[in-house]
Amino acid sequence: MDSKSLYAKAQTLMPGGVNSPLRACRYVNAEPVFIENAKGAYIYDVDGRQYVDYVFSWGPQILGHQDAAVSEAAHKAIDLGSSYGAPCYGEIALAEEINKMIPSMDMMRMVSSGTEATMSALRLARGYTGRKKFVKFIGNYHGHADAFLAAAGSAAATVPGTPGVPEEVTQHTLLAQYNDLEAVKTHFEESGDDIACIIVEPAAGNMGLVLPAEGFLQGLRDLCDKYGAVLIFDEVITGFRLAPGGAQERFGITPDLTTLGKIIGGGFPVGCYGGKREIMEHMAPVGGVFQAGTLSGNPVAMAAGLATLKRLQESDYAALEARTKELAEGLTAIMKEKGKSVFLNQIASAFTMYFSETPVTNMIESGKCDADAYATYWQQMLAQGVYLAPAGFECAFTCFAHTDEDFEKTLEAARKVQF
Repeated sequence: MDSKSLYAKAQTLMPGGVNSPLRACRYVNAEPVFIENAKGAYIYDVDGRQYVDYVFSWGPQILGHQDAAVSEAAHKAIDLGSSYGAPCYGEIALAEEINKMIPSMDMMRMVSSGTEATMSALRLARGYTGRKKFVKFIGNYHGHADAFLAAAGSAAATVPGTPGVPEEVTQHTLLAQYNDLEAVKTHFEESGDDIACIIVEPAAGNMGLVLPAEGFLQGLRDLCDKYGAVLIFDEVITGFRLAPGGAQERFGITPDLTTLGKIIGGGFPVGCYGGKREIMEHMAPVGGVFQAGTLSGNPVAMAAGLATLKRLQESDYAALEARTKELAEGLTAIMKEKGKSVFLNQIASAFTMYFSETPVTNMIESGKCDADAYATYWQQMLAQGVYLAPAGFECAFTCFAHTDEDFEKTLEAARKVQF
């Protein structure tokens, strides 16, 4: 069956025909293509078309699809059993590797998704401090747990309101614009004794890529220290992308807790939260804060993740960043030559080219971008074999498998886009 017929069938079985809202491609006025397989820097749809991929399962496939070492590790693990629901050596080996690369994570707990990681970290911060409130930033997406779906980014930004989340659940969620340190200071001046934590994407990736302003992250660290709150870095996107040690290595700011996502499983369903030993030891069975999961520490995900992190320690991050910067600036220059107002945010192997007349530093500015222009760009790039995120407020990702020829094909496709 082709993508069109598969999508028609899917809509009879799944809401909107998808298992995650953004995949429906409504933001770009299109229908989704159904993927059959992926290899290296490419994905292939059921219609036999090849695409240069810039989504990579929304970030985690930094080595490219089906990296040989990762695939071999996963195959060996699955031959020993797909799930135990019991401890296995792989959990220890992966935790040791994470601790080596992100030293702030003294102890950690494996889970099955980024959402589980962030909701568990929030519960832990509340249990550790005995406080109820927490600060989050408008446009930061921390998964779909109820408490986080107040002014969330990513696909949640396309949904008018969030039915099913009672006001009582989000009444302790204090909101501030990303990069607005003064707003956070005000929250602490008014409620500092009842704020358990700040949770933040150290470089936002769900309203497009938005970089932290000078002093912003340090200001959050200082406020948490002053008021006894926990600083949580949501590194589900930035972890092992911005640097081998994530955003906290890149920016030189140490959080109390860190959440990680599928990159630590080589793309398999996995997440993790961890941090200071004195905080983590409040988790059951040592402490009283409860969290559990049958698939936590899944042996296949642990093996794939361990192989991924070992490969990343041998990878040339600086070279990939330089190549990514050249690609992103090339795309931006091409759009400007076509008379479009665009603004680029780029760091490491991630970038967002906003169709915007002004710089983008928060959700308000991201929301003013020209959605119609992005839809036109996306549709024509897809038709020429370039697979981008089906929304203008997401990141584009490069990987270590991309070649110079892949980037040149992408630039050539952009040159042919007509508005």
